[in-house]
Amino acid sequence: MKFAADTMLGRLAKWLRVLGYDTHYQSYYHPGQLEFLVREERRLITRDAKKCYLDARAVFLRHDTVSEQLVELISLFRLKPDPDRWFLRCLRCNGLLETVPDARAREGVPEYVFYENRGQIKACNDCGRYFWPGSHRARMAKQLYAWGLANDPQEPDIQNRGIRS
Repeated sequence: MKFAADTMLGRLAKWLRVLGYDTHYQSYYHPGQLEFLVREERRLITRDAKKCYLDARAVFLRHDTVSEQLVELISLFRLKPDPDRWFLRCLRCNGLLETVPDARAREGVPEYVFYENRGQIKACNDCGRYFWPGSHRARMAKQLYAWGLANDPQEPDIQNRGIRS
């Protein structure tokens, strides 16, 4: 499922990307941009009831917090967040991440990061940003666990899947 998040849902868009969902978000949309995204088969999610006129399938989220919004979306669409899809998208631009060869990774990250994460460094295909397993990723896994969306974040499988930028 692909989403288009309105300007009030930047934090939610980031967490949907963490979970592996293709989520378009901008802090500002030009007139007609949201309509274009809806025509691209994206499901509009909004906190502005007036924007629901753009598409009969638009979803008005009633809750204010990211955790409640995630639970609301998961319940509404019966989504089953798959841990194998987590951390496969750039948190900034939504691009897909790919593992990069060591020669490229060495040029794009600090030396200590390269040596500690050799073979695990990923880059965004769209913006070129680098990601690697680290403390930021571990904190995100803990947050998903606290929200009831993940198994114990201390499990080795959960720890090793993540990335950090």
